Amino acid sequence: MTGFLQSLKNQYRANVERHQNLPFLKATMAACALVATADGQVSFTERVRVDQIIETLEQLKVYDPHEAVDLFCDFADQILVSPKDGHATVLKELDWVKSEAETAKLLIRICLAVSESSGETSLVDQIEIVSLCSQVGIDPEGFGLYQHELLQRREGGVSDA
Repeated sequence: MTGFLQSLKNQYRANVERHQNLPFLKATMAACALVATADGQVSFTERVRVDQIIETLEQLKVYDPHEAVDLFCDFADQILVSPKDGHATVLKELDWVKSEAETAKLLIRICLAVSESSGETSLVDQIEIVSLCSQVGIDPEGFGLYQHELLQRREGGVSDA
């Protein structure tokens, strides 16, 4: 009987942890999708990096990796099918992060990891991450992203994508 009660207790804890971490899962997959789709497509290396993030982050280990990947794909598809509406819809998943400074910083680091999946970060990825910094209330300079330099490069027509 003790084993049965312990099993119920463990299942309850796992369900509570899943419920508590659901906003983080959604925000993480939304942020990854925003960066991965910044250039108009999701590359294989970006998908692999998202898989690595899911497997690495302790907060996401309570989820079936397929559930997280499906969420990422849904967000990415929304953005690719209808960029303006999809972008707006996906950004809503990040609203709760504004009050969580440490979580916001973690999300930006995750986005940087996705953007660097091919070995270098493109200008469009950097611009998307700077935009995300603004969305979640984080200074992009703290991550080596300099807003004024990116805007000058963008306006000057310089691209390193």
